[in-house]
Amino acid sequence: MQIPNIIIAVDGFSSTGKSSFAKLIAKEFGMLYLDSGALYRGVTLFAQENGMIDAAGVIDLDSLHEALEELDLRFHYTEQGSQTFIGTRNIEKEIRSMEVSNQVSPVSAVAFVRNFVDDKLHEMSIAKNVVMDGRDIGTTVFPDAELKIFMTATDQVRAQRRYDEMVAKGDSPVFEDVLKNIRERDYLDSHRETSPLTQSPDAFVLDNSEMTMQEEMAWIKGLIQGVFGIKG
Repeated sequence: MQIPNIIIAVDGFSSTGKSSFAKLIAKEFGMLYLDSGALYRGVTLFAQENGMIDAAGVIDLDSLHEALEELDLRFHYTEQGSQTFIGTRNIEKEIRSMEVSNQVSPVSAVAFVRNFVDDKLHEMSIAKNVVMDGRDIGTTVFPDAELKIFMTATDQVRAQRRYDEMVAKGDSPVFEDVLKNIRERDYLDSHRETSPLTQSPDAFVLDNSEMTMQEEMAWIKGLIQGVFGIKG
């Protein structure tokens, strides 16, 4: 199916499978995939490794603000798909750790961090034909995106998905800790002062609590056909 040259914004709660869904959309329709969450996680990892977040979780905002001016955070596209790099270092595995997950919401709530990530996303999407996921893509980053999707699922389902993902990578998480992190991130993401997680009024809602990836792809294909008048 040929689709117009558009921007597809996929927003929603953590661990709803936004990234996996957006990647499949990109593969299906030959679009460029941009993972905004990976950029926020990259900034968080950078801050942690450089002593800009103390044991109590307090962020050294002055140091981080200055360091971002020189931070070479970007995507590289390999046979494994989109990979996040700082300079020449692949940080894709490190940014998915619980340590980063526990700090990413406070870091991503900082206004200058959001501006840094937004600038990166705008640079990479000048020519459109991109799909990206995050918390505020359709509301703040690209409010004029031609297609907006808001993903949700129950917190228990999302915690189980995140738990299974971590176990598959060789980690040993505690389910209750993962569920607690999911709920805390939901609250922080929805109540932050800068660009809180909200559903855009013109977004199509996808509750995938009991859906397979195949069912999700059938849903998006039908949605695109209907919105843009494309015949199957």
